[in-house]
Amino acid sequence: MKLYSRAIAEAIGTFWLVFGGCGAAVLACGVPTNGIGYVGVSLAFGLTVLTMAYAIGHISGCHLNPAVTLGQVAGGRFPAKEAPAYIIAQVIGGIIAAGILYVIASPDLSNAGIGAFATNGWSDQLANGVNAFGGKATGMLPAFLIEVVLTAIFLFVIMGATDGRAPAGFAPIAIGLCLTLIHLISIPVTNTSVNPARSTAVAVFVGGTAIKQLWLFWVAPILGGVIGGIAYKFLGCKKD
Repeated sequence: MKLYSRAIAEAIGTFWLVFGGCGAAVLACGVPTNGIGYVGVSLAFGLTVLTMAYAIGHISGCHLNPAVTLGQVAGGRFPAKEAPAYIIAQVIGGIIAAGILYVIASPDLSNAGIGAFATNGWSDQLANGVNAFGGKATGMLPAFLIEVVLTAIFLFVIMGATDGRAPAGFAPIAIGLCLTLIHLISIPVTNTSVNPARSTAVAVFVGGTAIKQLWLFWVAPILGGVIGGIAYKFLGCKKD
């Protein structure tokens, strides 16, 4: 299939990931008083990937994430020359979704703090005993470490679930549930990125701290993705 067709599929898929996942966080979360809470948001992100994996997995591979694309490159599953088209499409699709969500939610971002409009970030100190996301973690180092580790595991699961030796047809379920678990672990730390396109999409509408801290949510997930891809390439390769 032509690269432009696959890139369009990636844009549509990433649109759904941002609109569904970040939309659940912005419109329906309501932590801690009401709404779907952390569990609901975690499920929303997992379900966006699960549904799109069945919808476009056979078209583009359903990366929806620059870290996944580059992790697949590192793992020998995707050609490096096609990665820029995928990444550009993912970012564009995410930004379009965030723009529509912005119109629907009409958030007041005049004094936006960390985590506003479902952005990712980290707190340097606790306020009333918690960070910006209701957890206890503070500082850049925990944020960086958790994003690297969880993205590495995510890529490892993706590579394993889509291996030709794995049970056919179940990869979207494993990948969607993995992303759900990732969010359950890390929402209280960074609001969970593991995806530079998702982080960029909402950050461009918030500006300020969201843009200043955005670098981490490119560097850490991509590093983790590459680690996960290489790890599976060596550990999961066929042997005589």
